[in-house]
Amino acid sequence: MKNIVLFGPPGAGKGTQSALLVDEFALVHLSTGDIFRRNIREATELGRWAKSFMDQGQLVPDDVTIAMLKDEWTKHPDAAGFIFDGFPRTSAQAAALDEILADAGTGVTAMIGLEVDDEELVTRLLARGATSGRADDANEDVIRQRLAVYTRETAPVQSYYEAQGKYRGLNGVGSIESITDELRSLIQSL
Repeated sequence: MKNIVLFGPPGAGKGTQSALLVDEFALVHLSTGDIFRRNIREATELGRWAKSFMDQGQLVPDDVTIAMLKDEWTKHPDAAGFIFDGFPRTSAQAAALDEILADAGTGVTAMIGLEVDDEELVTRLLARGATSGRADDANEDVIRQRLAVYTRETAPVQSYYEAQGKYRGLNGVGSIESITDELRSLIQSL
């Protein structure tokens, strides 16, 4: 079973790349952002609570995120593997993911980090906000807050996987196709 953590700041291309790779490798795409947005759209209690944090550019608390991801993960008992997009975002979430996977007799195969500088991310997110209707992408101040939260709270998760010898960095700037080709090669080599 291949379990890939696709890592990077908001706007790095995790969702785009995941969508292009899941079928090829028969992986299930688990995106915490998509799960939260679905709950917001459906106005669930979790969705309303998550929205209050997301609208401020903050992370949803670990315990809720972990429980939600575990619930989604268990819906796919026959999966060949997973691409985790937007999870883990904290060291506590990384440890929880290791536990969830270990209980199933597997583990994280690799964390692949899409590396993109902040100004490129702001440009991408504002462009996405103009077409997607996502409020968290339409306001530059909120975007910069999200990037600051990422740097402070999420970027350290890279060290967690580096210590396990599982981190692989990849330049996330270039054409979608060239980045997909590099990701494909890297996943095939794992």
